[in-house]
This record gives sequence, structure tokens and C-alpha cells, in this order.
Amino acid sequence: MAAHKHGEMDISVQEKTFDGFMRFVTKTVIVILVSLVLLYLING
Repeated sequence: MAAHKHGEMDISVQEKTFDGFMRFVTKTVIVILVSLVLLYLING
């Protein structure tokens, strides 16, 4: 078994996946908040 050396692994794919996930979560939260505000304004 090879010895692990800190910082040598290529994590570019994981970083892209995490960035995509964070973008999705951010957009989803914005849509939910806008929906709640609209519901509040309509139903007052």
C-alpha cells in the first residue's frame, strides 16, 4: 500500500461538484424565499 502524502490528490472534480451543489442550493433558497414573500403579499 502506498504511503499517503497530504496535498497530492487531484480534487478538481470534487470542487466542481461542490460548486454546482452550492449554486443549486443558493438558487433553490432564493426561489423559496421569493415564493414565501409572494404568498404573504397575496394572502396578506
